Parts: sequence; C-alpha cells; structure tokens
Amino acid sequence: MVKEEIIYGLNPVIEALRGRRRAFELFVAEGSGDKRVEKLLRLASDKGVPVRTREKRDINRLCGSDYHQGVALKVEPFTYADLGDTLNRCRESEKGGLLLVLDGVQDPHNLGALIRTAACSGVHGVLIPKDRAAHITPAVEKASAGAVETVPVVQVVNVAQTIDELKKDGFWIYGAAGDSPTSVYEQDFSGNVAIVVGSEGEGIRPLVLKKCDVLFSIPLMGGVSSLNASVAGGVILFEIVRQRFFRTV
Repeated sequence: MVKEEIIYGLNPVIEALRGRRRAFELFVAEGSGDKRVEKLLRLASDKGVPVRTREKRDINRLCGSDYHQGVALKVEPFTYADLGDTLNRCRESEKGGLLLVLDGVQDPHNLGALIRTAACSGVHGVLIPKDRAAHITPAVEKASAGAVETVPVVQVVNVAQTIDELKKDGFWIYGAAGDSPTSVYEQDFSGNVAIVVGSEGEGIRPLVLKKCDVLFSIPLMGGVSSLNASVAGGVILFEIVRQRFFRTV
C-alpha cells in the first residue's frame, strides 16, 4: 500500500509540484481565483496530477487546518536526504560548504522558518536529530513555504557523532551560544562551515557544545534577553552571505 500525506498552502504545494515527490491529487477550494492557483493548475496538468474541486470545509478537514489557502496536495511522504550526498554538494561549492545543524528544535514553525532561511541563504543542507526534535510534517512544510523541497534535510541519529564526521570532512563547527563573549560579527566564515543552533529555551546541549570549535553570540541591544531560534538562525546565516558574497575589504 502506497503511503500518502497532505501538503497544504500555495507555496508548499507549488514547490511540491515542482519537486521530485510523486503527487496523486490536487484539491482546490470552490471559488479560488488567485493567479497562483492558475499556476498550480498548469503545474498539475504538466505533471499529470488530477485536480478535484472541493468545498472549503472539506479541505479544512483534509488538512486538519484552516490555513491552507484553498489548496491541498496528496503526495508520497517526505524523504530525508543522505548525509554523504549532501557532503558531495558541499565539495562542489567554490565558496566552501555551508551546513545548518539544528540541535533539538522542537517547534514545527521554528523548524520550517529555519529551513526557509537556509534555502534562501544558500545552505547546502540542514541536519536535524531523529529523536527529541521536530520532524518534517505538513505543518513544517507550510511554515517553510515549500523550502523543504529545495534544500536537503538530513535526519541524523546522533548530532555529536555527526559533528565528528563533519570535522573529518574539513568542516569548522560554529555554535550559537547566547552567553559567549565573542560576537558573530568577529568570525571568519570562510571555507567549510557548519552552524549549530540549539533548541528553544535550552540552547545547544552540553555534549554538542563541547564539540564546537568556536562559540559565538549575537549582540543584543536591550529589551528581551534572547532571540527566537529562527530569527537567530537568519541573523547568522545572512552574516555568512554578507561575508562570502558582499565583503568589500
């Protein structure tokens, strides 16, 4: 029996139809006239995916959510990327490999937002733990705006051991730690880089923290004492983009 899952939201469905996953049916709410829905219908036609028109309440039940923007897609389950294949992608990069390691991010919306930021900043792969962390679900796909289809997501059994593997492959490991006196803006992110971001509230676990070559923090100018994990990830990754592509000195 073929396993299936439901993806919902305009961007996630568009990216899924562009991607490699097998799609079975596209559901569109009655009266949907958004230009992006027309784009969806063309993509579905090109891919040979049947289109079904349904009442909005039926799509609500199908998705288990009201936030579907009138579209849902029945697809085969998400497949995680292979670490070896992801490292091969890194080796092909002239600027050096860039990986995002998430040490126990629990919130699906944070995970989705971090994956979206990773895709937009040119990350070659996102590594997440198999246990005690959020996995790729339809809610994560919605929060990522379909980015899970464009950047490899690797599920690893042991983050600390995986970091050891990355070091053997020439990666320098940078950990985001709020209590570090060293700023993210003092780092040189050239070469093969893996950025480790910890869980909400707890941060990076002690064993993983010890595996990091460098710990840094994001300077905060007052107000609350910490940033949301997805916001912190965005600040860090786009500092790397600035250094790699827009440094003038």
